[in-house]
Amino acid sequence: MENGYEITIPREDEAEHIGNMLLQFNLESISLTQEKPFISINRCIKNGNGEIIGGILACSALWQVLSIDTLWVKKEFRNQGIAKQLLSVVEDKARSMGCHIAYLSTYDFQAKDFYFKNGYEIFGILEDCPKGHRLYHLSKKL
Repeated sequence: MENGYEITIPREDEAEHIGNMLLQFNLESISLTQEKPFISINRCIKNGNGEIIGGILACSALWQVLSIDTLWVKKEFRNQGIAKQLLSVVEDKARSMGCHIAYLSTYDFQAKDFYFKNGYEIFGILEDCPKGHRLYHLSKKL
């Protein structure tokens, strides 16, 4: 302990509190432009047996910004247009909610070229993440 302070691992409720405090600061700086801070736009696609074969986890965040966290398609269903379909559905929904820009991150061994084909552009690169690879930060005007 230095200067009377102690660094600890926060409990789940403490971690939530920290996130809420940053959210409060953000909203004191710039007013929310949507109903709630984060509005889910998650979608999944299922085969005839009800098995999930792909999905996208995304939300409209704070100021009507589409934040895409995850886009995944089961290996045997890749290259059949499923990812493009999921991305398009979420982008269309985001536009209808007033979103004007989208952003995401992808590794060099993931789907960088897919996103390029769908209009995304690089706004940042993190080198050696993981070692010997790159993490690309991409965005697109909607």
